[in-house]
Amino acid sequence: MNPSFTDSSNLSPYGWTPALDDVFADHRRAGLVPARIMRVHRGSCDAITEHGPVRASVPVPQAADPLAAPCTGDWAALRPGREPELAAVLPRHSAIVRSSASRTSHGQVLAANIDTVVIAVSLTAPLNAARLERFIALAWSSGAQPLIVLTKADLAADAAHTAAAHTAAAHTAAAHTDVDATHAEVGALAPGVGIVATSAATGHNIDVLTALLGDGTTVLLGPSGAGKSTLGNALLGAELLGTGTVREQDGKGRHTTVRRELVRLPGGGVLIDTPGLRAISLHDAADSLEQVFAEIEQLAEGCRFGDCAHDTEPGCAVQAAIQAGDLAGRRLDSYRKLQRESAWQASRTDARLRDERVNRQKSITSHLRATYRFRDRQL
Repeated sequence: MNPSFTDSSNLSPYGWTPALDDVFADHRRAGLVPARIMRVHRGSCDAITEHGPVRASVPVPQAADPLAAPCTGDWAALRPGREPELAAVLPRHSAIVRSSASRTSHGQVLAANIDTVVIAVSLTAPLNAARLERFIALAWSSGAQPLIVLTKADLAADAAHTAAAHTAAAHTAAAHTDVDATHAEVGALAPGVGIVATSAATGHNIDVLTALLGDGTTVLLGPSGAGKSTLGNALLGAELLGTGTVREQDGKGRHTTVRRELVRLPGGGVLIDTPGLRAISLHDAADSLEQVFAEIEQLAEGCRFGDCAHDTEPGCAVQAAIQAGDLAGRRLDSYRKLQRESAWQASRTDARLRDERVNRQKSITSHLRATYRFRDRQL
């Protein structure tokens, strides 16, 4: 075994591998130590090293670029000392990136180096199909594997049973929160994505979910009130993550998780809990949309024209599927909306990069002119 990897064996439970040890070789020779970032604060971060947890300062240049700034889940090189300092962030093999809340062309990294993205969907609230599609696109674009977890199965079953004991109208309403019905509805929105119905209260399928997650890095995503932190506590076997109540009328909750946090799972692997996301703006998600709407992409192969817009063109297989009831029109509308959003975001990013190149060239030209003027004065 690589001797230097043996030195970092205490980081193995957090995901350290021989491959990472090879990447870190130059940093180690420079006297730096490996660490995984557990939480990020303003100007500092909490990290776990081979010798234990530390609080490290983050230099301003490291935090200037939102995409390059350290985030929870990052592997980093720390400069040791009485006040450790973050010296570098190692290349990420995956990252969840959304457009920044400021609506600029910069992206915001929510979590890095993740293997599984668990999207929590509450069975006690009406399913928001458009929002779920966005979460799935966000997950696919990260480079990790999405997994949808239906939470609060015990409460959904109780609601359905109670409604069935009253009026037919109440029974019909309860059907929308029925586990099997929601499972089928979610399955239609998430081709190729696994779905598990769970109950943190009763422990239903928590063992199944634990087995699916394995010993990798898992991140929990979902809106406030979906039961992410409660699900996380069930996986952890302890009340380590803050939880809160939700409003009965709409199932919405408060942001009980205020920052992204990485914790070890007792059965192996690590878990990253995140604050509830109400706004999910996609960033560089063109490829992931093809996976989210795989059935539309497959139908499009049967269109008469290769550049079919799936509108009024003759021989459009997508429109034929809608007319036959095999594809929901809402699904195509959602696909188009997310495509437009992705294209708009890409154009803004291209414009920003172009402006940055122009500004760099202007700076270089200005510097050269100043150099030539100084030289001419010396002659």
